[in-house]
Amino acid sequence: MDRNGHREVTEVPFRLSVGAPPGAAVLDFPGLAARARSHGLDVHSPMRLAFHQLITVRSGALRCSVDFTEYELTEGGWMWVRPGQIHQFRSDLGAAEGAAVLFPSGYLGAATAAAARLDRPAPRSPLMVPEGVDAEAVRGVLDLLENERRTVSGPLEAHIEVVRHLVAVLVLRLAHLPGAQGGETAGGEVFRRFQRAVERDYTRTHRVEDYAARLGYSVRTLTRATRATVGCGAKRFIDDRVLLEAKRLLVHTDLSATAIGERLGFPDATVFTKFFRRRSGETPAGFRARASHARR
Repeated sequence: MDRNGHREVTEVPFRLSVGAPPGAAVLDFPGLAARARSHGLDVHSPMRLAFHQLITVRSGALRCSVDFTEYELTEGGWMWVRPGQIHQFRSDLGAAEGAAVLFPSGYLGAATAAAARLDRPAPRSPLMVPEGVDAEAVRGVLDLLENERRTVSGPLEAHIEVVRHLVAVLVLRLAHLPGAQGGETAGGEVFRRFQRAVERDYTRTHRVEDYAARLGYSVRTLTRATRATVGCGAKRFIDDRVLLEAKRLLVHTDLSATAIGERLGFPDATVFTKFFRRRSGETPAGFRARASHARR
């Protein structure tokens, strides 16, 4: 807890455990908890990850939150937490059995990253539930990956590349499950360009007109593409991203509402407070107090 009573988020870089071969980390849940402890972390504290974290449950259930939304991961399900997202385990890791695959940005080749859409902002939901032949394929790749990580045979260089290729197969399988991208292909290249521009510039401008001018589209085109992809208009999409970052900063820093508003591009605290109240139904101070109470 900090002096305002809320838990500060821990920025977590990608680091391998001592003695582990370079590359991705492939861990069971006890191993994930031990890895956190070895790096001086509480595995149940909120963390902003600087790497990809794939989690699956084989038995039991696991409650997690990603960017202030609660999820329950049950048998056969997967959760994909992307770099920059705030993740927290909300139930005891000992209550479930499963595995986690961790890998840094840039670990996979450019062709794999493009095919898996790793260069795009995260889909709205991190949950995926493979079914039928998809479930069998994903489970088979994970089995191979765990076996390879447990038994290093042959030259280390070959082992490292085998793990990299297996992670690539796993990522590609998960990225192309039905609904895994939240339908983001519906808006095509127009939405993808708009999404990247918002991620880059949401602290500078909240106006659809500015993005349309920079990208060379009309406001109507951006709105149509965004609605076709994520079910809301372009302005709502921008505001959702601003609101998410405001919540992150309110919960996990001790910055004042005025400072947060300035960081997010609002001209003064009054405008920021009105925006936050309109979009969330409560003031920044009210949200911070409620979130702090919920985490105690």
